[in-house]
Amino acid sequence: MTSTESSQTSSQGGQSGQSGQKAPAKDPWDLPDVSGLVVGVLGGTGPQGKGLAYRLARAGQKVILGSRAAERARTAADELNAQGLAIEGADNAECARRSDIVIVAVPWDGHGATLEALREELRGKLVVDCVNPLGFDKKGAYALKPEEGSAAEQAAALLPDSRVAAAFHHLSAVLLSDPEVDEIDTDVMVLGEERADVEIVQALAGRIAGMRGIFSGRLRNAHQVESLVANLISVNRRYKAHAGLRVTDV
Repeated sequence: MTSTESSQTSSQGGQSGQSGQKAPAKDPWDLPDVSGLVVGVLGGTGPQGKGLAYRLARAGQKVILGSRAAERARTAADELNAQGLAIEGADNAECARRSDIVIVAVPWDGHGATLEALREELRGKLVVDCVNPLGFDKKGAYALKPEEGSAAEQAAALLPDSRVAAAFHHLSAVLLSDPEVDEIDTDVMVLGEERADVEIVQALAGRIAGMRGIFSGRLRNAHQVESLVANLISVNRRYKAHAGLRVTDV
C-alpha cells in the first residue's frame, strides 16, 4: 500500500467513525439476575442481620446466616425456618467462604476486628457493608466518624482484595422481621466503586417486596448515608414509627 492509499484509508475510517451512531445509554434499571447467588449475612443473629436474612430468603434467595458461634447461627436459622424458609446457619468464616455476596451487619464496635479476621475468606467476594457507626447519650443517637471516613471505607481499607459496596442502612429491623408485613415501602441507597457491583446490590435489594436499590455515589459519600440513621432514629422516636426513605423523581 502506498502512503497516499494509506492516508485515504485512514481518512475514510475516520469519517466512518464520525458518522457512526453513538451507542445508546444503558438503562439504569436494566439490572442483572441475582436469584441464583448465595447471600451470606455476617452478624446474622442480630436484629438487622436476621431481618435481612429473613426477607431475602422469603424472596427466594439462598441465604447463609453467620455468627461468631456456629451453634448460635444454626439456632437463629432454625427459628426463621419455622416459617417455611430454608436458611443455613454457620460460623462467620464458613458463611463468608460459601457465599457469593456477603452482607456485613455486625455491631459497629466489632466491625473492624470481624473483617480483619475474615480477610482471606472474603478475598474476591462482593462485600456489602450496612453498618452504621453511631453513639448514644441522653440526647439520643448521633453519628460517629471513623478514621477512614465511614464504616464502608473502613471495610474497603481492611479488605483490599474484596469488592466493597454499601447498602441497607436505613431499614427497620422491626419491619424486616415482621411476617405480617408483606412489603416494605422504602428505597435502599447503594454506594460503590464499580457499576457492575452496585447493580448487583441494587438487584438484590429489589428482590425484597416494596424496595428499590438506588445508586447513591461512591464509597467516599458513605458517611452521610450511614449518619442519616441517627436522624431516622429521632423520627421514629418522636412519631412512634419505623421510617424509611423514598427518592423522588427517579
